[in-house]
Amino acid sequence: VAESFGQNYPEEADGTLDCISMALTCTFNRWGTLLAVGCNDGRIVIWDFLTRGIAKIISAHIHPVCSLCWSRDGHKLVSASTDNIVSQWDVLSGDCDQRFRFPSPILKVQYHPRDQNRVLVCPMKSAPVMLTLSDSKHVVLPVDDDSDLNVVASFDRRGEYIYTGNAKGKILVLKTDTQDLVASFRVTTGTSNTTAIKSIEFARKGSCFLINTADRIIRVYDGREILTCGRDGEPEPMQKLQDLVNRTPWKKCCFSGDGEYIVAGSARQHALYIWEKSIGNLVKILHGTRGELLLDVAWHPVRPIIASISSGVVSIWAQNQVENWSAFAPDFKELDENVEYEERESEFDIEDEDKSEPEQTGADAAEDEEVDVTSVDPIAAFCSSDEELEDSKALLYLPIAPEVEDPEENPYGPPPDAVQTSLTDEGIGSEKKRQSSSDGPQPPKKKPKMTNIELQGVPNDEVHPLLGVKGDGKSKKKQAGRPKGSKGKEKDSPFKPKLYKGDRGGLPLEGAAKGKVQAELGQPLTAGGAISELL
Repeated sequence: VAESFGQNYPEEADGTLDCISMALTCTFNRWGTLLAVGCNDGRIVIWDFLTRGIAKIISAHIHPVCSLCWSRDGHKLVSASTDNIVSQWDVLSGDCDQRFRFPSPILKVQYHPRDQNRVLVCPMKSAPVMLTLSDSKHVVLPVDDDSDLNVVASFDRRGEYIYTGNAKGKILVLKTDTQDLVASFRVTTGTSNTTAIKSIEFARKGSCFLINTADRIIRVYDGREILTCGRDGEPEPMQKLQDLVNRTPWKKCCFSGDGEYIVAGSARQHALYIWEKSIGNLVKILHGTRGELLLDVAWHPVRPIIASISSGVVSIWAQNQVENWSAFAPDFKELDENVEYEERESEFDIEDEDKSEPEQTGADAAEDEEVDVTSVDPIAAFCSSDEELEDSKALLYLPIAPEVEDPEENPYGPPPDAVQTSLTDEGIGSEKKRQSSSDGPQPPKKKPKMTNIELQGVPNDEVHPLLGVKGDGKSKKKQAGRPKGSKGKEKDSPFKPKLYKGDRGGLPLEGAAKGKVQAELGQPLTAGGAISELL
């Protein structure tokens, strides 16, 4: 049936989302109702994807956000920033639950698809690490070759296995619970030469996954075949996707929500290539603005919509919607010019005297039946194949705070009567008032727990690829945590860029890092001027 409604992939640009700050990475929640965007100034901007409005801004990190992942129920977000810190956030309150500091920059964070207590972290020049949030413990995953620690990793669709890949093209499949090796194989180019694994991505439906490698070929495999091949197997890819004409290297690849299409973003320009997985044919190339570099690509979980990021802006790609009224009323005719209408004698009478009472048959008889309009059927797209029902506790939407045109002196302070009561209590009064004004009317938040993750033999002078060269790593040694005096100010409420003016002032480094990211994006720094104004 889907075929009759045209293709299931986007065909044209459908506007942009401007995050005020420069966007670096984005990810949809499981239902595609919210889009989290990680920005260059450390903020996470959550967009309500149905209204295309900002639903929340979390002032998450001081340094650029480089990776984000939603928990399965949508209540939590885990983020990594270029200063090697991984944090978990409560989406509704905007509070940080806990933090982990790693010795080297983080390339990727990912929640276990079925267990929100476990997070997979891929630090640079290190074996992947699995964090257990409840007790802040971590497990370093086994690797194939201790001398080659350029490892990427990903949970499979259900989280039963973890797939890791190194710079020599070796893929290991580990049982998630025991970290035992259950299968392995090597990705080789035409001859027996190996090629570095850049990323491993799984489809949301079915058992397929893709491997993006340095030889510019995207290989699609069936996970079931990998497991049956066992250790040192030689599975053949189902498809090999590449751009033979331009030999394009791929920055980011992912599957469509139904797993039937694959999109790959070019590392050279803002161009998205879409292939049909079953046949392996290229069906569409979407071209963004010339001269821009692509940073991230995400396909909507249930609709033919793609979000891509280049030059700090999120672009949305969708299908062209043509209104077809005859789909609603079969006898609807579109007229090119006015037509004289012949009115029947009894057409607009309240009761038609001429009409004979026809026998109720078929469809008319069915109209008198009781229709069940109260019970809700689960939406198939939101249920996994091993689940009957949708998740009742899921967080699909965020309450949006109204934007106040002319806010009072301190719009986020306590209500007037709360100030009165605190003033009567002279000694503690001023202290209490200070806290409530910086924190909103709620009690002061407790500082999130910070855990240092010690990793043996991992260099601590690495610089995140987003920030460019390693040479001046010394200037990057920044103080940990937030600048003094900003505790709680940035707690929660969106729509208050004004507050940031003084808030981040104590960070000379921020400008340097930002300039670097912009330079790397090939964007003139003048455009960044407007951004730093807001900060």
